[in-house]
Amino acid sequence: MRSLQKLSFLFVSMAILTVAALACGGDEEVFRIGVMESLTGSGETYGTVANQAKQMAADEINAAGGVNGRRLELVVEDSRCNASDAIIAYNKLTDVEGVKIILGTSCSAAMLGVAPHAEADGVILFSGLASNPDIANAGDYIFRTQISDLEVGITTGNILWADGVRILATITESTDYAEGVRRTSVAQFETRGGAVVAGEHFGSEVTDFRSQLSKLFAEDPDALHIAPQSEFAAGTIVKQARELGFEGPIYAETVSVGTTALEIAGAAADGMKAITADLDPDNEKGQEVLANFRERYEYVTLPWHLGSAYDDVYIAAECLKITNDDQDADGFRDCMYAITWSGAIGDNYSFDSDGEVVGLSRVVVEVLPAAERTAERTYKVLGPAPKP
Repeated sequence: MRSLQKLSFLFVSMAILTVAALACGGDEEVFRIGVMESLTGSGETYGTVANQAKQMAADEINAAGGVNGRRLELVVEDSRCNASDAIIAYNKLTDVEGVKIILGTSCSAAMLGVAPHAEADGVILFSGLASNPDIANAGDYIFRTQISDLEVGITTGNILWADGVRILATITESTDYAEGVRRTSVAQFETRGGAVVAGEHFGSEVTDFRSQLSKLFAEDPDALHIAPQSEFAAGTIVKQARELGFEGPIYAETVSVGTTALEIAGAAADGMKAITADLDPDNEKGQEVLANFRERYEYVTLPWHLGSAYDDVYIAAECLKITNDDQDADGFRDCMYAITWSGAIGDNYSFDSDGEVVGLSRVVVEVLPAAERTAERTYKVLGPAPKP
């Protein structure tokens, strides 16, 4: 009788565990990886587009049968484009959710804030957007498909000089990303023989830049270089610069040519030059991803960023196929070092010993006149950004 009671208890216990597993989504049936993007804060526009692109990629993978027959589940936290909130998000993903692979973050400050923790914990941190040059030295578990801003700075400095600019003024948001762009651009410009006569920094809460711009223009610069963190700041700076009567050329970076930034700036952005990553119109996969994203979400901003985020999910899925274990960060790391990938943002790219992407490059673009811009085309590509 006791044997029957024990057997009955065992069956009931197994049934309870099965129901509980199903109620929790059946963890044994899924691969769970974390996502950290700036869904709010100064990186909201591109953090949101990156998160949506990742979900689109995961849905495609799951519709095609998943990874080794298991569904891919994204566990999303908001890193808010700063180090302190990113660390909170990281702790929740690792301590509460138990993930060992995190795709993110959107912003360099968040990436640099979290990277030491991920490195110490042996957690993968794989970003499609963060670009500060210092990330290259962040550790053995840190990877990115985003291209380092070292390339942006060298190209910007060279273009400024080639365009005849000799005296420059700069306005920069006080974030790791924006400061990295300014620092490398100014260093190259000064190496060529140029002079920076004035520079202003602003906090992410600032919405009116006219006082700072007036100080810069009082120094009579040949050109203005802007390095914002948010599209909102970018568009407002350009708009207010022209309203104050500045007629010289404006040079910028990726954020400044986003859809939101150009909508705010309007005609004030006509002719502005920027160094940015861009989806190759001849890359069929990139154009397919862009079209699918536009159909699904009914908008697009910073197409390369969404393509980079999309590719990251597929790369992660490929490495999970090999390790077959979402807790095996070491195996995932080894896969990343060995992989060569072709996707939305380029063909046959890989990662070097620092986790830096190899085989991708930015381009130099010029913003079209407002009357000529369309949803698909807001700038023309002038040529590739030379390698550092």
